[in-house]
Amino acid sequence: MIDLSKTIDLSTTYLGLKLKNPLVASSSPMCKDLANVRRLEDAGASAVVLQSLFEEQIDVENDELDRFLTESAGLSAEATTHFPELMSQVMGPEAYLKHIVKCKQAVKIPIIASLNGTTPGGWLSYAKQMEQAGADALELNIYYIPADAAMTGDVVEQKYVDLVKAIKSEVRIPVAVKLGPYFSSMANIAQKLDASGADGLVLFNRFYQPDYDLEALEVVPNLILSNSHELLLRLHWIAMIYGSVKADLALTGGVHNATDVIKAMMAGAKVSMMTSALLKRGISYLDTIATELLVWMGEHEYDSIKQMQGSMSRNAVPQPGAFERANYMKVLSSYALR
Repeated sequence: MIDLSKTIDLSTTYLGLKLKNPLVASSSPMCKDLANVRRLEDAGASAVVLQSLFEEQIDVENDELDRFLTESAGLSAEATTHFPELMSQVMGPEAYLKHIVKCKQAVKIPIIASLNGTTPGGWLSYAKQMEQAGADALELNIYYIPADAAMTGDVVEQKYVDLVKAIKSEVRIPVAVKLGPYFSSMANIAQKLDASGADGLVLFNRFYQPDYDLEALEVVPNLILSNSHELLLRLHWIAMIYGSVKADLALTGGVHNATDVIKAMMAGAKVSMMTSALLKRGISYLDTIATELLVWMGEHEYDSIKQMQGSMSRNAVPQPGAFERANYMKVLSSYALR
């Protein structure tokens, strides 16, 4: 039997990093455990995006440290034991930096740090510290909710652009931006972020929306894992943006099997990121996906991942506008009452 792993090249590049395959573990609490990071590498992940360090954690560190020092100024040294929770909060970002160091020492695959916030603030300092800790790249997981009705879309987009420019001016490692799907012109904001220096665009963030508990009359968290149906929106926009920006494209959300990975590559993604599939089926499932990927490529006579990347993107169609309209009409006309 032919060893497909020796005849088919699964390698790709993302953010200037040479990866053995397009399977990347996306940012999640799963990556907080060093043992899991090791298991992800052993199972075949080509890179790991660590869980996000939230802007609120940085703010807590700054604000609470000031409050702690002020309130404890007149207390004895033993009195500091009254603040165990406070001190654990203060050490949050520092623990994150130490985690980067430990991960870099434990595995050979690239480690991508993640920052989640809305304003430059402490981001600039911690972005530099993440670089110094050894992170191979940085993912900006921007989560901004424009609750002010007077704030226009242009202002919101400019906040993203300004943040990327500020971070890029402070670090030398590659910077990717994780986006949500709710911009009025996705292709336009992609080009703006590309022009501002983003090395990669990650499509799309899954914003978790709370639910109502009608008995307790409370707003409660509502976490639902992704499924392959969510892939379609990502495929559409990656295929539309591919070729119009220099930044690498990553698909995240809805990747659950080898078929999903192949579709992501053909749309134009450099990597496919996943978490939900691994939570459902275990970290070792990565090896299954890699094997199925090799089998499919062998059966369909693909020699490499790079050969298929972008092959079904907007660029591959002579008249993309007409193609989109034709597909739209075809979908609508295919529905019939039963």
